[in-house]
Amino acid sequence: MKNTKYIITKPTLLLDEEKCEKNIKAMFLKAQQNRVSFRPHFKTHQSLEIGRWFKELSVDKITVSSLKMAQYFSKEWNDITVAFPVNILEIVTINQLAEKIHLNLLIESTNTIDFLKKILKHKVGFFIKIDVGYHRAGILPTDIDMISNILAQAGEGDKLIFKGFLTHAGHAYTCRMPEEIIDVHKKSVEQLIILKERYKAKYPDLILSIGDTPTCSVVEDFSGIDEIRPGNFVFYDLSQYQIGSCTIDQIAVAMACPIVAIHETRNEIVIYGGGVHFSKERLEDEKYGTIYGKVVEKKGNIWGNLIPDMYLKNLSQEHGIVAVPKSKVSEYEIGDLLLILPVHSCMTGNLMKGYFTTEGRVIERI
Repeated sequence: MKNTKYIITKPTLLLDEEKCEKNIKAMFLKAQQNRVSFRPHFKTHQSLEIGRWFKELSVDKITVSSLKMAQYFSKEWNDITVAFPVNILEIVTINQLAEKIHLNLLIESTNTIDFLKKILKHKVGFFIKIDVGYHRAGILPTDIDMISNILAQAGEGDKLIFKGFLTHAGHAYTCRMPEEIIDVHKKSVEQLIILKERYKAKYPDLILSIGDTPTCSVVEDFSGIDEIRPGNFVFYDLSQYQIGSCTIDQIAVAMACPIVAIHETRNEIVIYGGGVHFSKERLEDEKYGTIYGKVVEKKGNIWGNLIPDMYLKNLSQEHGIVAVPKSKVSEYEIGDLLLILPVHSCMTGNLMKGYFTTEGRVIERI
């Protein structure tokens, strides 16, 4: 972090600190009210400084999505869950981290257990990843033989400590209304509770951990759950808005992109801002078809509402094409800046590698 006066001359990811901190506080309070442990996922912001905003609320444990990220945050955090299936090729890094912090890993195979039993030098916690419907990774909750085999093999050594069952209901991202999100949550929790009932006699301290922003944002009752791990909520984005997880006012990041050409006959503006800045994450909009972002009003050093019928319609490597209503195209000039809400703030943030705040500061990322 450093203080700076800046003039935006190229694609720049702006961060509204006030909105971001409100999002953090709201999720923290929800966890407190539900008496569940709050282990936020830091893969969205990937910033030590933003991480400190959580520490101000006494959050003392986090989630990350890679060992590289765990190394970065281990400078200031000593209880980290890596919510990604163990990559055994990174065993040196695993041992280095396990020596100095409380490290939790994600396991879904007996092969991984066998490897870790032989090579681990220090104790680590582990969660069994359960697939509750997303079908990206994890063990089906009905595959009791696999779950029991993992636990039996882990119990033969003294380095692997079973923490519980962990899931990510990523299929909530296909929802388009709160009722659908709540239904995904209920079905996910039902499957996890059955597992907990089966194994709690032998593992009385096992916990159930869930971790997607849509359900954590919309659901108000986390009965049966011990831990939540949302991540994208820190910024939100257009995907979350389309799902129904947030309002436009809660989206805490926007891309500032210079206008480099105007084509009035096509009602299009060309911006400096392409796939290498936004990523090519897209949404299918009922009105506009495929979109890569939406333009918002500039209000001093912050942004306001969506501008009707202005959206990012196409991306190449450096170029972005913005659709503009015919009545508005004459309002813009080459050299102006457009502010555009990204479809996926995690991917955009990862590409941009840092933030310019609306207060005039630079916040650095991993």
